Amino acid sequence: MLKIKKIRAYYQAYRKDLAATLKLSYPIMIGQVGVMLMSLIDNVMVGQLGAVPLAASSIANAIFFMLTIFGLGTISIITPLVATRHGKQDKDACGALFSAGIKVAFAFGVLFVGISYLLVSYFDIFAQPEKVVPLAIEYLIIIAFSAIPMMLFMVAKHFAEGISATKPAMYVTYVSAIVNVCLNYVLIYGKLGAPALGLAGAGYATLITRVLMAAGMFWYVFTKPRFRPFLRTFTLFKATYSQTKIILQQGLPAGFQHFFEVSAFAGAAIMVGWLGAKPLAAHQIALNLAAVTYMAATGLGVAGSIRVGNAAGEGSPARIFRAGTSAFMLVFIFMSITCLLFISFNYFLVKVYIDDQQVINIAASLMIIAGFFQLSDGIQVVGLGVLRGIGDVNLPTVITLVSYWFIALPVGYILCFHFNWGVEGMWVGLLLGLTVSAIFLTLRFYRLVYANRKQEATMH
Repeated sequence: MLKIKKIRAYYQAYRKDLAATLKLSYPIMIGQVGVMLMSLIDNVMVGQLGAVPLAASSIANAIFFMLTIFGLGTISIITPLVATRHGKQDKDACGALFSAGIKVAFAFGVLFVGISYLLVSYFDIFAQPEKVVPLAIEYLIIIAFSAIPMMLFMVAKHFAEGISATKPAMYVTYVSAIVNVCLNYVLIYGKLGAPALGLAGAGYATLITRVLMAAGMFWYVFTKPRFRPFLRTFTLFKATYSQTKIILQQGLPAGFQHFFEVSAFAGAAIMVGWLGAKPLAAHQIALNLAAVTYMAATGLGVAGSIRVGNAAGEGSPARIFRAGTSAFMLVFIFMSITCLLFISFNYFLVKVYIDDQQVINIAASLMIIAGFFQLSDGIQVVGLGVLRGIGDVNLPTVITLVSYWFIALPVGYILCFHFNWGVEGMWVGLLLGLTVSAIFLTLRFYRLVYANRKQEATMH
């Protein structure tokens, strides 16, 4: 009875913070899931073509996101930066950051297109199955151009989220998801008089959809009255050196955080490809399902960074503590549910993708491991988010580097190839890396918050 009373009292103390975080996060979560649903739909529709096209899309997407994730991570800092200035009621600074962010995003997009084309000439370094390579190269060339509109969409999205406008990106994402399904149907299978382009058709559908997403998000920001007070300082042609410097100073470490994690998963996909097309296809299916829940969890991480950023702008350590804790609590509940779903419905989920029984059996076993790392994955992404909210980006970057590149990949490689655990061994290594990251990022946040609260108490 005493424990129940304590739980009830704890809930009452955090009820407002939990509600505020949930209200802010659910559009982001739904929007993030929408982004992953587009990827999931791509994989399901490509999967109907067979294991080889699915494996080709897996390796090409892994390479594409291994490149672009650094830029995406860098510009993600715009959300907490804008949120902090919004907390200070400095609307002009918010618009100036948006202006600088567009320039940074466009530069990154052009850079990634160039690097993608360079990698095509040296694709043999990835040592992929012979049948997979030509399809993967063709697909990568097509989707490389989508890096530019994707980066621009994300800048507008982060700006809007920074001023707590989290629904616009959700609306744009789901309209685009419907368009993507229609384009896939027409271009992959050759419907309505179009040629059947197979995997290349999925690539063209992705490119067109991302252009429409960027156009839709910018139309929303520049036409809705809510955003006008923040756009008085918006400029594309005047210098924004100070704002660009702020974005790069705090954004580049965030970019490395994203890069270390995603490149570790991309590296895992490359090594799994050494086992053959079917293990790689199974890896892609399980990873795609895990990515859906991860993207939902990033919504809570973004909401945590916004609320923590607002509290930091107001100079309130107590509010920082409550905002961060509420985000951790919500992600723990959400990922516990998805953990049970992954373990209980593993075969049902993977059968949606493909009919190949060997691929299904491998993917179903991976779903068990994916279920266990749901909690670690959710907690670490919220940890990164709330730490960005208080401007702490350097040590978290070291934590992600060690967790993924010094623990996850080496352990996964050893278990996979030296202990002959196969693709399951690679996933156990990823689970270990995620867990280490989650523990140390959480400890880092509370250490900094307690230090700030102690300092505030000493001053008073």
